[in-house]
Order: sequence, then C-alpha cells, then structure tokens
Amino acid sequence: MQFGIFTVGDVTPDPTTGRTPTEHERIKATLAIALKAEEVGLDVFATGEHHNPPFVPSSPTTLLGYLAARTERLILSTSTTLITTNDPVKIAEDYAMLQHLADGRVDLMLGRGNTGPVYPWFGQDIRDGIPLALENYALLHRLWREEVVDWEGKFRTPLQGFTSTPRPLDGVAPFVWHGSIRSPEIAEQAAYYGDGFFANNIFWPADHFRRLVDLYRRRFAHYGHGTPEQAIVGLGGQAFIRRNSQDAVREFRPYFDNAPVYGHGPSLEEFTEQTPLTVGSPQQVIEKTLTFRETFGHYQRQLFLMDHAGLPLKTVLEQLDLLGEEVVPVLRKEFADNRPTDTPSAPTHQDRLQHAAKVGK
Repeated sequence: MQFGIFTVGDVTPDPTTGRTPTEHERIKATLAIALKAEEVGLDVFATGEHHNPPFVPSSPTTLLGYLAARTERLILSTSTTLITTNDPVKIAEDYAMLQHLADGRVDLMLGRGNTGPVYPWFGQDIRDGIPLALENYALLHRLWREEVVDWEGKFRTPLQGFTSTPRPLDGVAPFVWHGSIRSPEIAEQAAYYGDGFFANNIFWPADHFRRLVDLYRRRFAHYGHGTPEQAIVGLGGQAFIRRNSQDAVREFRPYFDNAPVYGHGPSLEEFTEQTPLTVGSPQQVIEKTLTFRETFGHYQRQLFLMDHAGLPLKTVLEQLDLLGEEVVPVLRKEFADNRPTDTPSAPTHQDRLQHAAKVGK
C-alpha cells in the first residue's frame, strides 16, 4: 500500500490574512512540500497540470525533474496529466526521460481535464474530450511498447516509421493510472488496458466513486487481467489534522468557508459527513480513511490533498508531520491486516521489471 499527497497547485488568498502568495512563492512552496513528503516517510508526491490562473503547475515534468534530483525514494507522479490537450508523442518522450532521470521512480495519472477554455488553447474542443482521451492513449500505449510505430487517427497528423526516444527505462513503460471524477468511459479504458484506476474521492459522496470503482473492477476481470479484487485502485482523500479535533475545526473553518471549490456551499459539518474530508485529530483521520476499504475493497494507493484553499506553507508542513508520524504508520499496519495474499501490491518500477522478466515480455 502506497501513501502520499497530491496537489492542484492553486494560488489562493489566505482568508485569515487576506494575502495571496506570488506564483514564485507557490512554486517554491510546492517543492518544499514534496521534499517534506519524503522526509516524513510518504511514498508518493503527485502534481496536477493546469494552464490557467489561479494555478501554477503548467509544466509537471519540469517540477518532477527537479524533484528527481532532490529525492531518493519518493515516487513522482501526476494528478493529472492532460491526455486530451497534450500530444501523446510529447507525453511519451517527456515521461520516459523523467523515468530515466528518476531511476524508475515515476508513474503518471492521465485525465481529461474539466476546464473548457483550455481545450481551444491547445487546438482542441472539450466536446471531443472522451474521443481524445481514448485515441491519444491508444497511441501513447503503443509508443512506449513498440520500437517503430505507424499510426493514423482523427486528432493529430499520422506517424510513419516513428520511434519515440528515449525508450522506457529497462524496456518497461511508466505505470499509468487513469483518473476520473465522473466518466465511466475512463474506468472502461483503464480496465481494457489492465492499467490502474484512480478515483478522485474528494468532493463528492463515496457512493459516487464506488460505482466507478466497481465498474472498473468488473471490466478489468472481463478483459482477462485477473479477478475484480486484483484490479489496481487508487483513491484520493482530504484531511486537516490537529492533535485536538476542536482546534482542527476552528483553524480550518475559514479556509473551508472561502475555498474556491466548496466555499459558500454546505457547512463544514455537512461536507465532512457527506464526503471523505476529515477535519480532526490523527485518530479521526485514521478511522475515516479505514472506511474507504469497506467501501472500495482492498486498494493500492492512497493520496491526500493537504495544501489547497490558501493554507500557508508552515501549516501544510505541520500537517505533513502529523500525517507521516501519526497517521500513515497506523494506516500501513491496519491496511496490511487481513489483506488477501493475492491482492496485488502497489506498482513500482522494480516489481514491474521483475514481472516482465518472468513472463518474458
């Protein structure tokens, strides 16, 4: 089981001070947060990709390439890479290069993106979101597995005798998660290829995401990749932690009430009751997170959103101390208990390399 954090890279005013960090400050803060994740023993850091204000992570591979040189153990990932508006040829090149730089500590999550204006900025139409996701990934999948590719589709120029360079490290493509908030077609795509499926599991009730995960598991088995229980599932989560639950609620409330995503809507109490958000003590975060297994079955990766809504860097780093020292060690033990022996481990480059050697691929 892998535990980590993911960021959307928002530049949001701190409602308690009225101050908005500069883009430079937010980028530097993101680096500090990723380095702290490794320091406190987390497994994964994932960055989003956005090309519009108020977000800064427009170049995930630049950020992750820097972190590859500054970390030794952390898996570097995305949340998400836009398969719809990025050229799959460039994705193939960029993430294979990053895979080499990080000695295999790389995977990526592919998603459609839900910001309409971004599509025409890159020559696409949001109404083609699903067809773009399907066609572009079909090409990306081949580029990493075939030395020479001849290809023709609807959304980009044909390829004749094309070889993507560098080739994936050790001949093993980066592991791919397909991320989705609402699209069953993406769950189907993940199942078809035998890839991982990541359910955002943040802003909506768990039952909504359970339906997507259940669909993915059934179709994973349908395509012959294993039993439904052997499908590779990742989940999002969201927490604000203080040693005392009353302190957590009091401190986080102004950030919640003014957050661009959910502010001025349901109360904090209503939202924590209806969604996976936990605001409270380490024990409360542990208890809430353990319910995810009851809803979704045994799964492989748990990421938490910790740095959004204008929270200052000092506060986020304190959150990571609590997450790494008091929450994750207990979750590791609890999730390991009664875990069936045929449940797959979380994907790593080394494990996938050994598997490839066994099956002769």
